[in-house]
Amino acid sequence: MTTITGGELLLKTLKNENIDIIFGVLDGSYNAWLAKLDDYGIDYICPRHEAAAAHMAEAYARMKGEPAVVFGGIGPGAANMVSGVAVAWAEGAPLIVLSGQRRRNIIYPERGGNFQTLDLLALYRPVTKWQAGLRDLRRLPELMRKAFRIALSGRPGPVYIEIPEDLMRGTIEEDRVTDLWPPQSYRIDRLGPGQPAAIRQAAEMLMAAQRPTLHAGSGVLWAEAWEEFMALGEYVGATFTTSLAARGVAPDDHPRFFHTLNRDALETMRAEADVALVVGSRLGELNGWGRPPAWGEGTATIQIDAEPAHIGLNRPVAVGIVGDAKAALQALLAEVKALGDAKSPPDMSRYDAMTAEWRAELADGMSFAGEGVNPGAMVDAVSKAFPDDAILVQDGGNTSLWVANYATVTRPRSYLYTAKFGHLGTGLPYAIGAQFAEPDREVVLITGDGALGFNIQEMETAARHKLPITVVVSTDAGWGMERSSQLLAQVGKFVETEHAPTDYAGIARAFGWRGFQAESLEQLNQALAEARESDKPCLIQVKVDPQANLAPPGALIFGSMVYRAED
Repeated sequence: MTTITGGELLLKTLKNENIDIIFGVLDGSYNAWLAKLDDYGIDYICPRHEAAAAHMAEAYARMKGEPAVVFGGIGPGAANMVSGVAVAWAEGAPLIVLSGQRRRNIIYPERGGNFQTLDLLALYRPVTKWQAGLRDLRRLPELMRKAFRIALSGRPGPVYIEIPEDLMRGTIEEDRVTDLWPPQSYRIDRLGPGQPAAIRQAAEMLMAAQRPTLHAGSGVLWAEAWEEFMALGEYVGATFTTSLAARGVAPDDHPRFFHTLNRDALETMRAEADVALVVGSRLGELNGWGRPPAWGEGTATIQIDAEPAHIGLNRPVAVGIVGDAKAALQALLAEVKALGDAKSPPDMSRYDAMTAEWRAELADGMSFAGEGVNPGAMVDAVSKAFPDDAILVQDGGNTSLWVANYATVTRPRSYLYTAKFGHLGTGLPYAIGAQFAEPDREVVLITGDGALGFNIQEMETAARHKLPITVVVSTDAGWGMERSSQLLAQVGKFVETEHAPTDYAGIARAFGWRGFQAESLEQLNQALAEARESDKPCLIQVKVDPQANLAPPGALIFGSMVYRAED
């Protein structure tokens, strides 16, 4: 009889699920499967920190629209990985989170002083949809099936399985592994379109509406339903909005798209809308909880979501449709076409005037020029330097607000940010994961100097794998958002907000990158041109005006969106 190790059986289960890459920091418990990677055609990427590995896997999953795998080592490795998994939990990304664990005979209950022993199931319970510990090697395929099923059901999210080291190194007769079922034999990744009566009612409401509006959440991205979303909106003459995480579903430059921070026009439009179709969104905190003033009080709401618990979660609905966003929108589009001809869009002149005022405020925000480059002008220059199909990654505090205002996103799956968790340091690992997922697309990260410091060691990972990402670091030698916060709170002085002068371009060169310094827009544009032509990862350190950086446009609006929970 041919025997295989538990590690090789794990690779078999992953290959059976069409996994072709694993992220994770090396650990001795991996040796049972590392030796077999080539046999299964699976790549292994070893970052420099486990949290960064989870961020990379999350970005890979979001770019591909499919599950990704991250592996943590025994004890400390798995503990390090938790913060990265927490981001994927918040963002709703289907990660298969695996880790080693000490031998079965010394875990649970803890016996005192065992080396690198920790109750990992308890540790991961708050940040995963499901947790399990493998205790019998024969059940590994069964546990992996359940992991993939749960990760992809309803709202996607991470799941966790620990594999004790004695099982990872243990053996099993290959002939005894009889339940490696193909995915289509045991799970349905996507629901159907929903209830026909509800689809019909929703179609009638949209066709009867005078001012319909469509709102996309990240569920539209997971369902790859952006074309259907836009086609339906065009047919019924709707206006468009998206959550911050779903930027690109509706192009920023569409004449009836309303940016999240264009608040006067956005809130006026929604207050006047008679029907709102919400697709793949819970209408959570950053969407104003679906309540006034962010949403109209009397607007009849249709909601489509794959997760039943999300229907009417924060806003009552006239019609709730539990279904796959793509299938539901296809059915809805067919139904509205059966009801009549395409409708003309509403008069946009009033909203256009408000949008023009907002854009004038943004232009004014770029005019402040003191010491260094205006942060808005920096983001504008970066956005214009890259093509529409480039992947823009965003990170930082105030830097993220500048990016949210001044960067233009016109395509789906072209924008990465931890919009629901705001976790500093995701930017560089996100950019790396995105480049692995989309090797033929350009990837640019705009980050702050504070955020970059969280995972700066991953510059070595990018250099080792020759990933030609571009990183633009907005440098004001301090925690910009905390300066703003302390000023507003009248702390009286800046407390621990300042950084020592740091040569980030020099650090980049030490990691094998190309490093540039820019203290003017001319220098920035020249560096961007050189970076785009380079086959190496490049970092551009931009000295931004610290005074301008204290007040990014929309900061007060964003703060009110986040802290209005009691409303």
